[in-house]
Amino acid sequence: MKMIVGLGNPGSQYENTKHNMGFQVIDRIAQHYHVDVDQHQFEAAYTTFKVNDEKIWLVKPLTYMNDSGRAVRMLMSYYQIQLPELLVIQDDLDLAIGKLRLRARGSAGGHNGIRSIIAAVGSQDFKRIKIGIDHPKIETVVDWVLSPFNQDDQVIIDNVLDKAAAAAIDWIQNDNFDKTMNQFNQ
Repeated sequence: MKMIVGLGNPGSQYENTKHNMGFQVIDRIAQHYHVDVDQHQFEAAYTTFKVNDEKIWLVKPLTYMNDSGRAVRMLMSYYQIQLPELLVIQDDLDLAIGKLRLRARGSAGGHNGIRSIIAAVGSQDFKRIKIGIDHPKIETVVDWVLSPFNQDDQVIIDNVLDKAAAAAIDWIQNDNFDKTMNQFNQ
């Protein structure tokens, strides 16, 4: 079993914001597998399907970013999903726009959604795909992450969202995150 969680905020007002990179990658993976993320349970939108007889979960927590761990913990607990089966897709202020970084584990690095998941599952030992959104130049961090990209940056972001989805799909299919990291880390 594998559970891929994309971090973001529910609601159309957040749909194309920098903080919703995880949701956008989940949508791309769902499109690749021709499934809809349309089931709701445990404060999350999700879908399940099988690849090579393995159950795959695509999850969007609906608890808002800072409380993402609550939905993740409930799903993991109820369906007995283990930490090695968890992959979280997130935005990252410490990476340049369009940079992609995969990690097998690590701290929250100041990301409140990741901090919430670490607290909820009691460990930092879960896989991550981080998508660079850069630090704000003028705005506050909150205003920055809750705003869309400008037109020039959107082209870069569309490309990296496709790469992030391809990395998650690679892990689904080959079941070797070290190999996926070697192939997709930039």
